[in-house]
Amino acid sequence: MENTVKKVSNKKRFVGIVISDKMDKTVVVRVDRLIKHPKYHKYVKDSRKFKAHDEKNLCREGDRVLIEESRPYSKTKKWRVVKILEKAQKLVSSYNDGGVENDSTGNSA
Repeated sequence: MENTVKKVSNKKRFVGIVISDKMDKTVVVRVDRLIKHPKYHKYVKDSRKFKAHDEKNLCREGDRVLIEESRPYSKTKKWRVVKILEKAQKLVSSYNDGGVENDSTGNSA
């Protein structure tokens, strides 16, 4: 009979929203949580931002991702993207939706 030992990870994991993907292989993830105020006993929304490593540059702004603590990749980047839980909806906006039409000279009508 062979003993199988299941390794338990002590790494922290958070679910957050990607708020910036402008860097190469790095995303900024905002993690929101509710904290009970010690005096007033109301719940207050608290958010923190983490820089996370995205090896394949798959994350886009607005994606919901799972991040995990890892080795330091740089001075401020100590998290990595484990998986993308939900892709962001694409927003289609027309350039001229303000109701102002321009003619060929650039003057508004």
